[in-house]
Amino acid sequence: MAQEQISPLFTSEGWELLNSLGPYAEKDALALNSRLRTAGHSAELVSAVLTQSRLRTKAEAKFGEFARQMIFTRAGLEQATRLNVAARHAERFISAKVAHVADLGCGIGADSLALSSLDIAVTAVELDETTAACATLNLMPFPSATVIQADATTVDLTGVDGVWLDPARRTTTTSGTTRLFDPEAFSPPLSFVETLAARGLAVGVKLGPGIPHESLPAGCEAQWVSVDGDVVEAALWFNALARPEVNRAALVIGARGSAELTSAVPYDPSAQDVETGPAEGYLYEPDGAVIRAGLVADLARTIDGHLLDPHIAYICAAELRDTPFARAYRVLEVKPYNVRALKSWVQANRIGVLDIKKRGMAVTPEELRKQLLPGAGKRRKDAINTATLVLTRIGADRVAIVVEPVTHPALPRAL
Repeated sequence: MAQEQISPLFTSEGWELLNSLGPYAEKDALALNSRLRTAGHSAELVSAVLTQSRLRTKAEAKFGEFARQMIFTRAGLEQATRLNVAARHAERFISAKVAHVADLGCGIGADSLALSSLDIAVTAVELDETTAACATLNLMPFPSATVIQADATTVDLTGVDGVWLDPARRTTTTSGTTRLFDPEAFSPPLSFVETLAARGLAVGVKLGPGIPHESLPAGCEAQWVSVDGDVVEAALWFNALARPEVNRAALVIGARGSAELTSAVPYDPSAQDVETGPAEGYLYEPDGAVIRAGLVADLARTIDGHLLDPHIAYICAAELRDTPFARAYRVLEVKPYNVRALKSWVQANRIGVLDIKKRGMAVTPEELRKQLLPGAGKRRKDAINTATLVLTRIGADRVAIVVEPVTHPALPRAL
């Protein structure tokens, strides 16, 4: 949202009009536009209000009811930390007895909001003028928060004992945005984060979950976080914010609670001392945070399981074990991967709905489904059954494992 699109919202007319609207509905947008224009509001204001109403409604997935009193940019909302995750960031600083945090690259202020709500003094720094304006409004309820429009790398940190950073990990060109993967290409770069940590400050930084283990600085704790099965970040914690005896962790947050799996040692792909074995009993699909944190072998040990292949993140165990760190399936049958044979199996079992999962195979589930269920839009009337296939490798063999989901969900251990 450009400056000229958001500035009308900072007038009394714009703010009152925005807050008078209910949840945004695309089907009603045209009629609402017409009604607001007929009421005498300018085209510029109506456009800004409807755009912001749309963003607020979308933002409820991250911010809940708080979204109704916040201001967003499209990019700022996309990159903002979910409020339940930001709250956990803030709890780290509270546990470390940090009194004043500099939020460098604060965006629309999600993490600053969580920090301020716990009575931590916050200096929120944002370079982009429009985004800084949004952060200023979003943090207005908190007198201990101050927003500064500046380059995060040049701000005076005198009096600050903690730093939180969310570096920009995309570059924008005339053709759109491109994701950056080199930590030194981030803004600010990871080396700047390490410089702050070397000063003894309590430092936390939010990175993309795809950061490779070999790029992680020495001496930090790395925590991968998933929310409802979606891996949302890798957070690195330094000095007072890092927990003793935790080198890497997978935090799984869901509707029924949260749970964490940790390891005290750095990830070494050559030292995953867990057995491999056949597809039998129950198959477990580890949460993405567990996979990113390199904790698949650790998970296998906790459920007395084995890997199907040392390089693929599927676990099997003879008994069903309750775990919040993986989705469990009952193994029904193991077949060689053969499209013609699978098509015959689909027809013989009158399957009309087919869920396909895969790891370690160059197969596109959508394309395979079209082959196995031709004419899915007008399928046979007797195709009434559902089925789940897991495609993977066991050594050199490509296999199709017929499974059924375990219906009772594992209950995460609350943290």
